Amino acid sequence: MTALDTSRSDLVTLLVAEVFGPTVQGEGPTAGRRCSFLRLGDCNLACDWCDTPYTWDGGRFDLRAELTNRPVHLLVDELLAGEVDRVVITGGEPLLHQRRTGWRQLLQELGRAGVDVEVETNGTIPPQPFTTEFVAAFNVSPKLASAGMDLRRRVRVAALTTLRDTGKATFKFVCRTPGDVAEAADLVDHLGIPAGMVWVMPEGTTRAEVDRHLAVIADPVVSHGFNLCTRLHVLAWGDERGR
Repeated sequence: MTALDTSRSDLVTLLVAEVFGPTVQGEGPTAGRRCSFLRLGDCNLACDWCDTPYTWDGGRFDLRAELTNRPVHLLVDELLAGEVDRVVITGGEPLLHQRRTGWRQLLQELGRAGVDVEVETNGTIPPQPFTTEFVAAFNVSPKLASAGMDLRRRVRVAALTTLRDTGKATFKFVCRTPGDVAEAADLVDHLGIPAGMVWVMPEGTTRAEVDRHLAVIADPVVSHGFNLCTRLHVLAWGDERGR
């Protein structure tokens, strides 16, 4: 058996919630970009407003039904079927999977296929050198107090600094109020992140929620020198999974 055959073994898996696309990235600096998505299971946080609790919340969802260990080579085939040039890996928290053989294999196979890989992360786990090498962009979303967790759990300065220093990271904050924007500005200032690397988007899983929050945060976002984005997938498809 060749090295490539071994790497494509059905025994090399990742814990997956869903694979979908082609679609478009709905948030952040690559919003509107055509891509495929791989949503991995498990998360180390528990945001009150999480829009994907089925990836981690065993109290509300049957995770044995929601999450499946799937062979990496089949995942790659499915992700590339739509002839995309970008794959977004999200969660849950995808960087929890860095020590799995399947993570390394996934990034290697996507790299061979010539697609850019974007990783969406909550910024509490530093990327390993291998991850940084193969990932084109980190879409980092630190959680604010509105997420309902203690500061020490949701903000890890060392991990955020490591991500900042990769030169591949942008920082995205979910906000409902001008106070949320001010809190994000304080964290950005503390971390020494240039305002141009920051995107702020409204929280919401319906068009009405997104529109309402966007209206009240837009002026504060602009005044702080940040970039403003919406949630394109919500505006287009609502809270429909797999879009």
